[in-house]
Amino acid sequence: MNKAFTRETDGADEEELELPPLPSGGRNYITPAGHARLRAELLHLIDEERPQVVEVVHWAASNGDRSENGDYIYGKKRLREIDRRIRFLTKRLEIAEVVDPSVHHGRDQVFFGATVTYADEAGEEHTVTIMGIDEADSARGEVSWVSPIARALLKAREGDVVKLVTPVGVQEVEVLKVAYPQPAG
Repeated sequence: MNKAFTRETDGADEEELELPPLPSGGRNYITPAGHARLRAELLHLIDEERPQVVEVVHWAASNGDRSENGDYIYGKKRLREIDRRIRFLTKRLEIAEVVDPSVHHGRDQVFFGATVTYADEAGEEHTVTIMGIDEADSARGEVSWVSPIARALLKAREGDVVKLVTPVGVQEVEVLKVAYPQPAG
């Protein structure tokens, strides 16, 4: 068989990325800013990055022998990565439910999008912002709305003590402050 008709994968590249699990009901809550970031990334991949890589692969393919052509091999691999990310983002944006946390501005109850300061049993204060699964960044103090701390805090009010289930047991945390972003306008 001609080499031109064989697949050029090592097997691992073709595996689909697993979507982070959503709780039953299939809702994928996301803030307007998070939705805009994912959409911008998708459009960048489709309109800019993918066409550039396609151009490089086309150029590399025109150079002849593809078996030892690094530009061609890397370009094809990068195209698979881009296409995989495009499929992932498309699926996530299709099921995204945009929720604007600023509608709760001024309230003291914890809902999606709240920035919550709480104290643990040791008296240490922690601040987290409850975000969507696809936008939460723990390095910036953001947690997914399905995380254990977020589930413990949701619906609580300032001054409430809630139970947080951790790997080392149940802890009580006190909600000290609840804040939401200012409404736009």
